[in-house]
Amino acid sequence: MSHMDDAATASFAAGPVTDLAGSGGQVADAAEASSAARPVSDVAGSSGRGTRRSHGQLWRYIGKRLLIAVGLLFGMTLVTFSLTNLVPGDPVAAALGQRAADNPETVARFRAEYGLDKSLPAQYAAYVSRLVRLDLGVSWQTHHPVSEDLAKAVPATMEIAFGAIICAVILGIILGAWSAYRRGRITDQVLRLVSLVGISLPTFWTAIVCFYAFYYRLGWAPGSGRLTPGVMAPPKVTGMYTIDALLAGEWRTFVDASAHLVLPTLVLTLYTVGLLTRFSRTSILEVLDQDYVRAAKAKGLPGRTVFLRYILRGAAVPILTMVGLAFGSLLSGTVLVESIFGWPGLGSYAYQAASKLDLLAVMGVGLFVGLVYLCINLLVDLAYGVIDPRVRIGQ
Repeated sequence: MSHMDDAATASFAAGPVTDLAGSGGQVADAAEASSAARPVSDVAGSSGRGTRRSHGQLWRYIGKRLLIAVGLLFGMTLVTFSLTNLVPGDPVAAALGQRAADNPETVARFRAEYGLDKSLPAQYAAYVSRLVRLDLGVSWQTHHPVSEDLAKAVPATMEIAFGAIICAVILGIILGAWSAYRRGRITDQVLRLVSLVGISLPTFWTAIVCFYAFYYRLGWAPGSGRLTPGVMAPPKVTGMYTIDALLAGEWRTFVDASAHLVLPTLVLTLYTVGLLTRFSRTSILEVLDQDYVRAAKAKGLPGRTVFLRYILRGAAVPILTMVGLAFGSLLSGTVLVESIFGWPGLGSYAYQAASKLDLLAVMGVGLFVGLVYLCINLLVDLAYGVIDPRVRIGQ
C-alpha cells in the first residue's frame, strides 16, 4: 500500500512538472513567435512616431524663440531711442556749431528737418516707421545715410572679429580640455595662470605694447590702417579686404591686408582665448565626472571618440553661450583697439558719433549691436535645441 502511495505521489509530482514544462515551452515558443512576427511594424511605427515627435518639439521650440526675438527687437528699438534722447547735451549745437546754434532761424530749420520739434512719442513713431522701410536716417556728421556708413564700418570690424573668435575658440577649447585632463598637475597650473593673465590685461594696453614692440621697435608688422598707402582696395563684394582680394585674385592686396590684420586680431584673441580656456576647463571638468563618461571609458572606446561624442557634446551648451557673448563683445567693444591701430571700424564710427552727439548715428550703432546680440542669442538657443533634446522639451 505504501509502495502504491509512493508511486502515485511520484507520478502526481512528475506529471505536473512535465505538463508545466511543456506548457511553458509552448508559451515561450508562442512569445518568441509573437515577438518575431509582430514587433517589426510596431517598432518601426514607434520609431517613426518618436522621430516625428522630436521634430515637432524642435519646430515648436524654434517658433517660440522666434516670437521671443520679435518682442525683444521691439523692446530694443524703444530702449535705444529712449537712452539716446536722454543723453545730456544739445545735439543741435553739436551738429551746427556754436555760431550757427546762436541763430534761432537756423536752429528752427534744423529741428524741423530732422523732426526734433515734435514730441518724443511722435519722434519714436517716425523712427519706427523709418526702420520698417530699413531707413536709419542721415548722419549729421557725415551727411550720408547711416546705413551706408555702417556698411563701410561693419565689414572692417567683422574682419578682425571673425579672425579673433575663430582662433580663440580653437585654442580655448584645446587648452581648456588639456588643462581639465591634467587637473592639479603643473600643466594645469600654468595654463590657468596664463589664461588669468590674458583676462586681466586691458586690451588697450596690450594693443599699445604690441604696436610699439612689433611695429615701432622690431618693424615686423605694418603700421595702422587696413592697407599700406599706395595699395588699392579690392573691388567691394563683402567689404572685408582679405575675402574681396581673394575673390578678385589680387594676391598682393590679400597679403598686405592679412599683414595688417595680424596685430588687431592677436590683441583681441589674447583676451578671448583666456576667457574661453577657463570656461572650457570648468565645463569639461563637470562632464568628466558624469557616469556616462565613465561608462564610455569602461567599454574601451577610443579616447578621441569619448572626448568628441561624450565629453565635448556634454560641455557644448555652456561653451556655446560663452562663445556667443564673446563674439558679441568683439563686435561692440573694439573702440580703443580700433583707435590705436587706426582701424576704420564700428568702434571708431561709434566713438565719433557719440563725441559729436550724432543721435541718428548713435541709434543706428546701438540698434545694430543689439541686433547682433539678438541674432547670436537666437542661434545659440537653436543650437541648444539641436545639441540637447532636454532643452526643447523644457526639462
